[in-house]
Amino acid sequence: MSNPVLNSLLKKREPQLFPCSACHGACEVKTTKKGKPYLICDSCGVQLFVRGKAGIERFEKLLAELERNNIWKRLAELERRYRFECPKCGKKFWPEPELIRTKWPSKKAIGYRCPEPGCGGIVNVEDASTGASSPEKEA
Repeated sequence: MSNPVLNSLLKKREPQLFPCSACHGACEVKTTKKGKPYLICDSCGVQLFVRGKAGIERFEKLLAELERNNIWKRLAELERRYRFECPKCGKKFWPEPELIRTKWPSKKAIGYRCPEPGCGGIVNVEDASTGASSPEKEA
């Protein structure tokens, strides 16, 4: 027997979201026919299937923790602070040691090179700390 009131409540319920481990995008948590949670990231295609009683219990605790700690607001703040945008091509990227550009011969850091092949854009170190971006020529 189906309960129409319960069915309508379940349909209106907000989907639970979990951050993708690869791109940090929001993925809707779905359940298999057997009630096991899984997610598929629409942005990058990563799939996560949670198996085993202990794994499912831990995953449910993680979901509750994410909601309680307002993880989406925290992730948005991290991205605003630390994810750079190339001033030349507009590609967004996370800073990595191999992308650091320095002045020669002082070896003082001037910024982060865009990882897009052939772009050559550089996010200035001063601009990177404020979240802005402006072009800087490599010395």
